[in-house]
Amino acid sequence: MLPENIPTVTVTGRYLAPNGRPLTGSVTFRAPAVLTFPDSDVILGGPVVATLNAAGQLEVDGGPVVLPATDAPGMDPTGWSYTVTEQLAGVPSNRAYNILLPAEFPDVDLADLAPTDPTKPNYIPVEGPKGEQGETGAPGSRIYSGTDTPAAALGVDGDVYVRYETSVFLGVTSTTVSTWQKAAGAWAQLGGDVRGAAWYISTTSTPSASTKPGDLLLRTDTGDIWQRNAGGWGNTVGNIKGPKGDQGVAGVKGDQGAAGTPGAPGVVQSVNGKSQAAVVLTAADVNALPESGFVSGGNLRLDSATLDYRGLTFSTGNVPRWVYQVDNAAEAGADAGSNFELANWSDAGEWKSAVLFGERATGNLGIGTTGLIPGAKLTVAGPTAFKNTAAPTANPAGAAVMWAEGGAIKVRQSDGTVFTLGAGGGGGAVSSVNTKTGDVVLAAADVGAATAAHTHTAAQVGALATTARAAANGVASLDASTKIPIAQLPAAAGRNMWTPQALGFQAWSVDPAHVANPTGTPKAAVIQRLYMSGVNITESTQVNRVVIFARGWAGSAAVPAARFYVGIYNEAGTRVATSGLVSSVAEAGQLTGTAPGAVNNHIGAVPIALTATATLAPGRYWAAFLMSAGAATDFYYMHVQNESPSAPANFFMGTTFQRAWCLNSQTSLPATVNQAAGEVGLDPAIMALAMV
Repeated sequence: MLPENIPTVTVTGRYLAPNGRPLTGSVTFRAPAVLTFPDSDVILGGPVVATLNAAGQLEVDGGPVVLPATDAPGMDPTGWSYTVTEQLAGVPSNRAYNILLPAEFPDVDLADLAPTDPTKPNYIPVEGPKGEQGETGAPGSRIYSGTDTPAAALGVDGDVYVRYETSVFLGVTSTTVSTWQKAAGAWAQLGGDVRGAAWYISTTSTPSASTKPGDLLLRTDTGDIWQRNAGGWGNTVGNIKGPKGDQGVAGVKGDQGAAGTPGAPGVVQSVNGKSQAAVVLTAADVNALPESGFVSGGNLRLDSATLDYRGLTFSTGNVPRWVYQVDNAAEAGADAGSNFELANWSDAGEWKSAVLFGERATGNLGIGTTGLIPGAKLTVAGPTAFKNTAAPTANPAGAAVMWAEGGAIKVRQSDGTVFTLGAGGGGGAVSSVNTKTGDVVLAAADVGAATAAHTHTAAQVGALATTARAAANGVASLDASTKIPIAQLPAAAGRNMWTPQALGFQAWSVDPAHVANPTGTPKAAVIQRLYMSGVNITESTQVNRVVIFARGWAGSAAVPAARFYVGIYNEAGTRVATSGLVSSVAEAGQLTGTAPGAVNNHIGAVPIALTATATLAPGRYWAAFLMSAGAATDFYYMHVQNESPSAPANFFMGTTFQRAWCLNSQTSLPATVNQAAGEVGLDPAIMALAMV
């Protein structure tokens, strides 16, 4: 910023292609030598390069082009002009020409100065005689627009406000336009809302609160058409289903088929191929298992057609393999004979038939019975029984083998490990847990400490004793608010330190005490520049204010044209909280007890309320501040002095998170932001979050 006693000229210009598309490139303004201003103790040197923004307009660092006047008093040398060089993308021949910028014309546009004839590249405006001062005209009316109703502080009498209210209902986006005019200091709507009729499609009845009179609704389930009136949907006005068609012409009747042979009424002619007068079906007739297959009724035997015994093959047709037999042990009561036996008669080809060889059958498995077959019963009754057999010697692949040996149950696993179940085999089976048997359920107290009633200590089960709570080398306890008491925190974890909460905040982008006070001219917030400052949230936190540290803000009463937005964005760039448009913000540094230097210079925290309290889950966020309207010197902010792309705040690894960046040309808070499209070469604003 130039000293105030050096007269300046603001230069504007807009470059468009013949089709109206904004051009890109730059325009350089170069003085012929270093300029010295002895009265201001300033030496200026070097060119000024203005770039074309998205609208094709000249700007420097997001603002206008401001240059020293060529006839500034006390300047050395004198009698010179600026050389203007255009570098425009897509233009084959760029121009270079000279212009004078006298202080008498503080605002000029290059369109009024640049040469129009390429053969006359140099053009120096000749100052004409100054005309008489004209009469001051009446102030004209201004037209504002927005999505909300106009704020009371906006505009003056005679101004007009156009509201564009957009809504989405049943997939249809509609915009309602209303016009307001300010009179006697208050805004009043002119006429009613204006919006074209909309068609909606639904399969059910639909509320009418989000619709306007004149809208139409098609019910696809009934075909009915409804039209909205002032009181709601009212009655149907039509149906898309057409009237029922005429009856079609009857087809030609076919020929009569041949008559079938009549049967005797109520008499079965045959069943499964049998045609006797009294049909008797066997199990084989209906592909069923026979009711009796071995000794007596209720037994079932699975047979084989042949028998291999000691190298001999017998074709008997009734060789039993497996027998399912009702237990024939003497029992009393209603459930007599309810047990059964499962016997394998020829597991290894060693079935011995009493019919062939006069020997008894020898099965090796019984379930829920006291014997395997009649005459070869086990001597001990029980729900499940295994007959003693020789131990297997091979390891079962992908399985385990269980058998009875010496009256005890043994298991051989696929890795060859053999163990005995139960105390009878001495295999080390668990008989109780902490003196509990059956279906054991352990409580925390069961493993909390070693006592006479607990045979396992806390260390044996990998747990800490309850006495370790809040003890040395133990564990921390929680207070009534589920927080760790400060006395149990180490000194490096927040004890005896300045935290955001100690100064009334919930979180902040940086501790202001760690920032050097910016030197030189105070930094003013750039109009329509969205400032983003990173905030780290480590626990669920509620906030309802975004606070910016002001170095000079006199309040909306002194600066009524200033307009603000604040908000919060998550790490994905999605806006999670907003203030909406704010036109009334109290001056800074006026809290009771503030020193006069801060009070008189309006220095301090400036809180701006959100529209609703936001609950922030743990994660990384950006606090956002935007001055959307006002003058370039209305709001001065405290900042980390580092107007360079190498800002230390943007030092990270892993997932990218820029703690300090900006977006230009923003008139309100966007729904989403992309940090990759931001500018990091700007002085970061110091911000905080608060819950008031």
